[in-house]
Amino acid sequence: MKKKIFSGVQPTGNLHLGNYLGAIKNFVSLNNDNKNECIFCVVDLHAITIAQDSITLRENIRETVATFIACGIDPKKSIIFNQSKVAAHSEAAWILSCVARMGWLNRMTQFKEKAGKDKENASVGLYSYPVLMAADILLYDSTHVPVGNDQKQHLELCRDIAQKFNNDFKVENFFKIPEPLIQKEFSRIMSLKDGSKKMSKSETSDLSRINLTDGNDQILNKIKKAKTDSLPIPSTVKELNDRPEARNLIGIYSSISDSTLESSIQKFSGKNFSDFKENLSEILIDKLSPISDEIKRLLKEKSYLDEILEEGSKKAENIASKKIREIHDIIGF
Repeated sequence: MKKKIFSGVQPTGNLHLGNYLGAIKNFVSLNNDNKNECIFCVVDLHAITIAQDSITLRENIRETVATFIACGIDPKKSIIFNQSKVAAHSEAAWILSCVARMGWLNRMTQFKEKAGKDKENASVGLYSYPVLMAADILLYDSTHVPVGNDQKQHLELCRDIAQKFNNDFKVENFFKIPEPLIQKEFSRIMSLKDGSKKMSKSETSDLSRINLTDGNDQILNKIKKAKTDSLPIPSTVKELNDRPEARNLIGIYSSISDSTLESSIQKFSGKNFSDFKENLSEILIDKLSPISDEIKRLLKEKSYLDEILEEGSKKAENIASKKIREIHDIIGF
């Protein structure tokens, strides 16, 4: 049996190295495996849990699609669409919100992190975000979902909602219980300025991240200025535990070169970071320069990107609307 894989990416614009190594690079591998059926969703409904400028949002949706394709996802092999074009996502989210329990949502740590101290001012959408995520996944009978550590809890909630719906309405296996797909040999990508913080577009300094649209000179400059410590590269992974910036840079090298942390350390052990940074810059430029050039080219082809979204939305609609009709019958609508 083929794995049915669903994953979504928010159209935040200016995707960076963390997005590539943490998600998109893995999407490409999944897309290229003929044993998989992949659906990649630009989750624009999720994006509006915080205020968005309409023109910028539209541009960011196209840029996300351009990034998918530039990185190697083939729209002929996988479905690429934006969530808001398929009404079943919103309808299923409401239905599943009547199945999900308040206690389950109250345990979601990501809401607490994003809402901060001013929870009363956070949108209801930010709070119920995981229910929409569950709808996204369950509408397509997804068997597997690529997740990072920050989304594992949401997938567990999705599994709980699916199981409760099946039990409440006595429809065993109607909603498939999806399994997580966790990348092996992957180091979480942190800020180039602070190894304790995740690489993020929201960080003020552009020097904290490598954007996928950065040119060669920008990559060289950012790696050169990336924070390190004064010690040479160690001989064991254990010695990196108290050196977050060193671990981050070696992790980036390992992830981009498809090697293990152990083999990277063996290669550079005893060397200083100026030598290592030259090697890191070279491999980043080699891997990212073609992607950057292709993103910029594709962004000039707006009609082509819109056609991909339109075609993908039709395919997604055919699958999701059938599932919604079955849900109606089960509930009694």
